[in-house]
Amino acid sequence: MSRSERWFEDYTVGEIIRADGVTISEAEILAFAFTYDPQPFHLDKIAAEKSPYGGLIASGWQTGLLGFRMLLQAGLLGKGSMGSPGLDEIRWFMPVRPGDTLYGRASIEDKRESASKPDRGIVRMKYWIENQKGETVMSFFGTQMVLKRPAQS
Repeated sequence: MSRSERWFEDYTVGEIIRADGVTISEAEILAFAFTYDPQPFHLDKIAAEKSPYGGLIASGWQTGLLGFRMLLQAGLLGKGSMGSPGLDEIRWFMPVRPGDTLYGRASIEDKRESASKPDRGIVRMKYWIENQKGETVMSFFGTQMVLKRPAQS
């Protein structure tokens, strides 16, 4: 089974998906901040040096999006994915700086069939984004709605 063909039945509680790393550049941090999170410590190197962070840092939202993209590319979700009703316990533990390499990891925490819609189930996942030192920079839980495998005709 290709992970791109993943359906509800293909998730196993305890399974861990790991993603290859991506290095974040100063230009990427600045571009994201300018468009989505224009706080001085994300956008202005001089102001960032005077901030409690002592230098430019990536937006936490950018960190989460990069981690999620990596995990999608690693096959976390497939054709059965129907989106998510939400995230829980979003935590940012340490800043991400230009030149850091981020790695995504997700574990399948729980799964259950939908009580009201028999064609799908709910999969609860925990996500971690780590840096090149193995330090967790961000974590969160996500709930994913996933279709069951279609009947073969």
